[in-house]
Amino acid sequence: MSVGMIVLAIASVLVLFGVGQRVLDKMHLTDRAALILMGIIFFGGLLPDIVIGQVSINIGGALAPVAVCIYLLIRADTKKEVLRALLGSVMTAAAVFFLGRWMPEEPEKIVIDPNYVYGIAGGVIAYLLGRSRRGAFVCGVLGVLLADIAVAVMNRMNGVHQMLYLGSAGAMDVVVLSGFLAVLLAELVGEVTERISRHGSEEKAPAVYSSVKGEKQK
Repeated sequence: MSVGMIVLAIASVLVLFGVGQRVLDKMHLTDRAALILMGIIFFGGLLPDIVIGQVSINIGGALAPVAVCIYLLIRADTKKEVLRALLGSVMTAAAVFFLGRWMPEEPEKIVIDPNYVYGIAGGVIAYLLGRSRRGAFVCGVLGVLLADIAVAVMNRMNGVHQMLYLGSAGAMDVVVLSGFLAVLLAELVGEVTERISRHGSEEKAPAVYSSVKGEKQK
C-alpha cells in the first residue's frame, strides 16, 4: 500500500470517529460525502488509467481530486478566494516544477523519495498561497498536476515524446500528500491564530462593576 493510500485510510478512520468535523464544515463537505470521495480516490487509484492519446489519466490520482477542486471553487465564498486559489495553483506548480529540476538525477544521491519531497513542498507552498482550507487543497492538488503538465510540455519542446501520466502510481502519492498536508497546515495554523486572538481579546476585556457584591468582576 502506497503512502497516499495510507493517508487516505487514516483520514477515513478519523472522519468515522468524528475527528476533523470543523475542517469538513469549512470545505462544505459532510462526513458521508468526505468518506465517499476518499473511497473514490482510494479505489480509483487501483483502476486502469484512462488513456487519451499521449495522456494517461488516473481516476483516483487525478480525476477525483480535480472534481473536488472544482466543487470547492464553485462553493467558494468570494471571487477573490477563487482567484487566489487559481493563482496559488499556478505558483505552486512553478515551485514544484523548479524543485524537480533541482533534484539530483542520480538515484544514489537521492536521500528521500522525490515524490514525498514534491508532495510535502507542494503542501507547504499551497498553504502559504491558499491560506484557507479550501484554497490550500485546491493549490496543493492542481499545483502538482500542473507541474506534471509543465514537465511534459518542456519535454515535448526538447523533442522528448513520452506519455504524460497524471495521478498514476507515485504521482497519486504526491497529489494526496500535497492536498491533505495543505489542509492540515491551514487548520493547525488557523486554530493557533484563533486561540491567540481569542486569548488576547479576553485579556483586553474591561472589568464589569457588580452593584450587588460591590466589587469589580471580569
